[in-house]
Amino acid sequence: MSLFDITFIGVGAMIGAGVFALTGFAAGLAGPALTLAFFLNGFVALFTAVSYAELGAAFPEAGGGYLWVKEALVDPNGFYAGWMSWFAHAVACSLYAVTFGVFLTEFIVYSGLLTEGFALFGVIDRFLLDKVLAVLMVSLFAYINYRGAEETGKAGVIVTGIKVVILGIFVVFGILATVNTPNWPAKFMSHPSFAPNGIIGIIGAMGFTYIAFEGYEIIVQSGEEVVDPGENIPKAVFYSLLIVVPIYILVAFAAIGGISVVPELAEQAGLGADAPTWQLLGNLGELGIIEAAGQFVPYGVPLLLVAGLTATMSALNATVYSSSRVSFAMGRDRALPGIFERIHPEKRTPHWAILLSAILIIAMAVTLPIESVAASADIMFILLFVQVNWTVIKMRKTHPDLPRTFEVPYMPWPPLIGIVLQILLTPFLLSALGLEIGLGADSHGFIALITTVVWMGIGIAVYYGYSNRKEEEKLEEEAPTVASEKAPATERADRDQRILVPIANPESVEQLMRTAFDLAEERNADIEVVSVTTVPPQTPLSEGRQFVSGEREVINTALDFANEERPEIPVSAKIRIGHDVATAILNTIKQDDVDLVLLGWRGRTHRQDIVLGSNIDRVVTQARCDVLVERIGPAKDVDSILVPTAGGPHAEFAAEIAHAIAVPNEAHVEVLYVTDGDDIDDENGEQILNKTTAVLEGVETERTLVSGDIVDEIVERSIEHDVTIIGASRESLLQQLVFGAIPEEVGRRAKHTVIMAKRDLGITSRITRWFSGYRRRRNASQDSDDSLPDQPSDGQSNT
Repeated sequence: MSLFDITFIGVGAMIGAGVFALTGFAAGLAGPALTLAFFLNGFVALFTAVSYAELGAAFPEAGGGYLWVKEALVDPNGFYAGWMSWFAHAVACSLYAVTFGVFLTEFIVYSGLLTEGFALFGVIDRFLLDKVLAVLMVSLFAYINYRGAEETGKAGVIVTGIKVVILGIFVVFGILATVNTPNWPAKFMSHPSFAPNGIIGIIGAMGFTYIAFEGYEIIVQSGEEVVDPGENIPKAVFYSLLIVVPIYILVAFAAIGGISVVPELAEQAGLGADAPTWQLLGNLGELGIIEAAGQFVPYGVPLLLVAGLTATMSALNATVYSSSRVSFAMGRDRALPGIFERIHPEKRTPHWAILLSAILIIAMAVTLPIESVAASADIMFILLFVQVNWTVIKMRKTHPDLPRTFEVPYMPWPPLIGIVLQILLTPFLLSALGLEIGLGADSHGFIALITTVVWMGIGIAVYYGYSNRKEEEKLEEEAPTVASEKAPATERADRDQRILVPIANPESVEQLMRTAFDLAEERNADIEVVSVTTVPPQTPLSEGRQFVSGEREVINTALDFANEERPEIPVSAKIRIGHDVATAILNTIKQDDVDLVLLGWRGRTHRQDIVLGSNIDRVVTQARCDVLVERIGPAKDVDSILVPTAGGPHAEFAAEIAHAIAVPNEAHVEVLYVTDGDDIDDENGEQILNKTTAVLEGVETERTLVSGDIVDEIVERSIEHDVTIIGASRESLLQQLVFGAIPEEVGRRAKHTVIMAKRDLGITSRITRWFSGYRRRRNASQDSDDSLPDQPSDGQSNT
């Protein structure tokens, strides 16, 4: 597809059924300020559009937000992105289906086939017929998708063109009707004001119509079919917004200014003859724009009804397709039961995913009022967009080598602003629609909130009851174990913890294993050694079995050394194959319930955007366990240890590690606190030294309090010691979340061995991983050679 095609796909999605169904309701919320609400919505949407432009150009393939979030953030983020995307598309489809039913019923009545107040067979009134037609239409398009037919790009352009032309006619005649009305500005400024419901009404209308700006999700979903996607996808995202926002503003202006409060419409809306036009549109709801067209556009009612029916059918087809494909992808990823990934043997379509998605769509269409349906879809898309905005920030760190033909400027501020603004829309939306407990007209916000909470609650049950249990199978497939051995005569059953030691180079075995022995004795833990061989992304993992000879040498060396030095400590070893080292290590941590991982580091990296190494950075920020990174120094006995401290859980953890190493080696420990020379800081330093020394009970310790530059003082003192053990510093989540600036600089500059320690802090660490998580699908092999200290020079083996 060309730039023109893909732009019109986005335009078609943005001015789909929403403009016909939601304009009237939104006018009732914001009043004449609906024009401002649409403008501000375009402004808010721009901050997410830039994220979609960058990621869509870098990942020109189907999947969209679900794919990116799953790749960049740890579970359950990926699961929830898919769960919300599935529901958002399904609820949007329900909105289109209900709107179709209302419009088709109105068209039947307008044509004279039925009269106002009809009751087919004595039971089917207008409301029930709307729902029946909605169900029939969803069923029809589910069947069409089951058969494999879908709207092509060219047909989509034609349908979108028809909608734009008809809306253009509506705008022209509406503006003419407006300016020909005596004292027409009073409709916008004096009944009773431009914003009769205040800021709550404006922002509520923004949230209510925000679903109309989800077209860039559809644009990036079509990335695989776009010519020159790196160039055209960002352009299409911005061009579509540039086209759509003025259309919405003009439609709102024409509807509010062009319609008149005639007795027939006032009675239909339950209002008096002196009611303002914006209130009339609000009470008419989804038929507001249709009735407005009937007043000032020749043949306006049938023209707008045909346009609305065309728009809803087009949107129905697209969203049934999108909804079913998201659930199909989740089934394939084992996030949903396997029935979702089944393909019909003849039609070659995911028939169960289509059927179950259609059932969900119909359930929403039948049970909820249109306002609640729209609000539920809005909330789900807002939550998905928030995840996408955070993802683009994280991918700058975790995917530095992506081919970014478009980059978000002034990173990370645009996506952060987008997150804040979109989150603010939700409470105003719910408040404007009414939070009264019940099922009445003042409860649409309450119904939408309950619907969202229930769906998210079901998601929690599905994830922890099914998806999470299936994760182990998936982890093994991502990095299969090709060899697993145990040291002779070891028993693991009575051990409380497990320590994982990834190693690549046999020369590093002894130093890392000695550290692991000391920790295992202190923690009553067994040790698991893992060595990883990698293959390129395009190579099947099964082919990696022929390249594991180097890894066998590593694990055999580790097992032999363990049997000779500490046969009483249980040690096992395994070789894993993966497309990238970090994923294999993280999968091992999760599968084997690891409590602590000990990583080796050479003490340097070649790129500014990577702190310790691409693999180490990922493991440190993602591992759901305690983490140690040992910068390999000169091989020597440990007689003296330096423990710099500034207090906090990571510093306390560093002291515990120092205790574990000092006791078996009978080493002396110096506890160091560097102050800024202030009396208050000196007093605080003494308190911290006391707490740290208490952790080192039974060890010969020395307390030192000095003033000066923190890093310089630590590096200078480290010269007198064999090992320096330093805890991670606590910094903002927006900074590089590895160990912090001070520990990392000490690790680079110190001459002897340095161990950096980071304790797993439960919910705090999980929040950090939520923001820092990474699950890479494409890890360029060139990153692997700077990740760990002990890698062989040929770069084929990595740990």
